[in-house]
Amino acid sequence: MTEAYWGDTTPLDIDWRMSAALENVPRGDTDVAEVTSLETAVRTWTTLDPEHQRAATLTPEHALQIGPEGAVRHFTGDAIAALAALLPTAGRAAPVDDDPEAA
Repeated sequence: MTEAYWGDTTPLDIDWRMSAALENVPRGDTDVAEVTSLETAVRTWTTLDPEHQRAATLTPEHALQIGPEGAVRHFTGDAIAALAALLPTAGRAAPVDDDPEAA
């Protein structure tokens, strides 16, 4: 289980690479769940129009421990928006140094 907190508490690490399904989102002529990383699923949700954001369901590979409410297995609407607010940004991402001579 991965822990996350929002509000006045400090978020713990979320495994943004874990698998997650973004469901109830039309893709072309079908409504097939997209299985991808949690980070990509949440970022995709942020690009949806409000109607599709309300209809979408996000199911991470593992339940997330959300404060005192306990483990949450499925997210919709405002809960996905709260996760989106915790997304890592490029400025917080750890740099990858593939060039040992650059140091």
